[in-house]
Amino acid sequence: MSPRIGAVERQRAQRAWALTAWANHAFSTTVLVAFFPILLKSYWAADLSIADKTLYLGIANSSASLVVMLLAPWLGALADRRGQRKLWLGLFTLLGVVATAMLALVGKGGWAMALPVFAVASIGFYGGSSFQDALLVQVAHPAESNRVSAYGYAAGYLGGGLLLVFNVLLVQHPGWFGLADAAAATRVVFLDVALWWALFTWPLYRHVPEARPTSEPAGWAELRASLRKILRDSLVLRFLLAYWLYIDGIGTLQQMAVDFGGNVGLPQSALIGALLLVQFISFPAAIVFGRIGDRIGARPAILIGLGVFVFVTVWALLLRSAWQFYALAVMVALVQGGVQSLSRSLFSQLIPRERAGEYFGFYNMLGKFAAFLGPILVGVTGKLSGSPRIGVSSLVLLFGGGALLLWRVRVPARVQSG
Repeated sequence: MSPRIGAVERQRAQRAWALTAWANHAFSTTVLVAFFPILLKSYWAADLSIADKTLYLGIANSSASLVVMLLAPWLGALADRRGQRKLWLGLFTLLGVVATAMLALVGKGGWAMALPVFAVASIGFYGGSSFQDALLVQVAHPAESNRVSAYGYAAGYLGGGLLLVFNVLLVQHPGWFGLADAAAATRVVFLDVALWWALFTWPLYRHVPEARPTSEPAGWAELRASLRKILRDSLVLRFLLAYWLYIDGIGTLQQMAVDFGGNVGLPQSALIGALLLVQFISFPAAIVFGRIGDRIGARPAILIGLGVFVFVTVWALLLRSAWQFYALAVMVALVQGGVQSLSRSLFSQLIPRERAGEYFGFYNMLGKFAAFLGPILVGVTGKLSGSPRIGVSSLVLLFGGGALLLWRVRVPARVQSG
């Protein structure tokens, strides 16, 4: 980060940066994971078959991921060269906020409108997340990155969880808030997510310094040169291949969990309860995982988390009751934030800091390419096998393969020691 910033200013910048996770996680929890899949199933696409609903939801998620996958590396390089990481974060945030608010206008049976609007909002969320990740190097020195990255995820889970609690109460008890019915309350849900997202992103623009622009060009030729450089960096390349596999599994579990629970017959109350449980357990768990990463190193801590994910996906084959779903939710909550935050932190320590936007563009490109394949894999496998359990359990290959590749990544001592 900028050498001119002092310790007090750096702490303020770290808090403002963490607030962006508090802000955009509201979309992740309330819209992406909870209300959109539920409303698609029961309100917007009630007349479609279960298999078609799952397939269309997977296509919408995958389409958004594909767009960001194609744009992220080039926009990251452009932002690095021009010193515009914060600008592009703001533009994607604006896109996501407006599209999320527009979901409030979609009426019953309007799945053909709801799906593309949801995809645009997801592009705003995914695209903004890439620049949010790149700004980690602006607010934290390498020795701080495990802790700061973990606090960012923890803030996201807490903020997203608190707004989700409010929105569940809003929909279940609309009369408490002077609303006519649950349909009216659902419209307010999308509006309050949009407002929350915009409001808590704003402090970043006051307190987080922008990177200095460079004199390097930012065309496609330069992007291809950067890609060749990454391909020649065996350490970064091996990490990215491992990340590509296991983040596919994590992202797919997050996106499809509610749909999976509904398909195996769990009531909506159990699904929402499990989501709330995940948010509030993930908040302290992410902080603890950051400290574990400081003690034993980021790579061993990530491997522990991936071992838990392997167990979860195998157990999904046996899931029959709500208590099992809750137990799986708890296990996921204990490790998901830690794996994500330590992956971001470890990557930030392996790359040139002055080119963080560009490198995190490739990092998020792989994440979105994974998210492009994952939901389609689960949807198609579930449709062909006739069992959503088999679709979800196939993710064990991704977690296991990612762990095996990460095991072979030999992190230099300078990174291990911070």
